[in-house]
Amino acid sequence: MARIANVTIPEQKQVQIALRYIFGIGPKHSADICAATKVDPTTRVKDLTEGELKAIRDEIDANYHVEGDLQRVVANNIKRLKDIQSYRGERHKKNLPSRGQRTRTNGRTRRGKRVAVGGSQPKAATKT
Repeated sequence: MARIANVTIPEQKQVQIALRYIFGIGPKHSADICAATKVDPTTRVKDLTEGELKAIRDEIDANYHVEGDLQRVVANNIKRLKDIQSYRGERHKKNLPSRGQRTRTNGRTRRGKRVAVGGSQPKAATKT
């Protein structure tokens, strides 16, 4: 059970893949961490020594914003945009895409399930 940044990373996966389970660490940061700690990226997590795990933990704590801290920073950034009533902030408030995507067609991921208007579509089923 390897825990890094309060996340249990999978034992059977390679280090470069397992580190991506931590919020805020993607492929590039994962490779950078392996290079900085001189850990072979293709080593399985279960084969890491305690010293290597400690080196990875120290590297992440010292140089990266991850998990709760990063989520707090992102939430504060969005809150700031809403407070100053910027265009992007207004889009966040209305649950619409904020990066210029079209919404006439598509955009269903952000906007949610379709709502029938008039008689053109059958009514959406509701649970009773």
